Amino acid sequence: QVQLVESGGGLVQPGGSLRLSCAASRISSSLDVMGWYRQAPGKQRELVASITSSGTANYADSVKGRFTISRDNAKNTVFLQMDSLKPEDTAVYYCNGVMRSVWSGNYWGQGTQVTVSS
Repeated sequence: QVQLVESGGGLVQPGGSLRLSCAASRISSSLDVMGWYRQAPGKQRELVASITSSGTANYADSVKGRFTISRDNAKNTVFLQMDSLKPEDTAVYYCNGVMRSVWSGNYWGQGTQVTVSS
């Protein structure tokens, strides 16, 4: 099965930056959509940003202007550059990938913790 592995999480002060990476493996073609979700304790998982294989990106209103999603199709890797981080950005961030031509082709990474605190 497709595996997604995240990296880059950690502790950062408010106003700081962090760059998350997620690499997909065990696939021979590009994922149609890759994205990032986040979930804070007691909250439901929410979409942060997504990007199609053609490069069309979408962002949650709460992160527009601060976060940038990008991807490398050849490597099936997606990135999330997070700038001007706020305490409310604190959450576990999950990488997600979708392969529309495959039944149950919806994959998740294990999550990486992002903590924004002074």
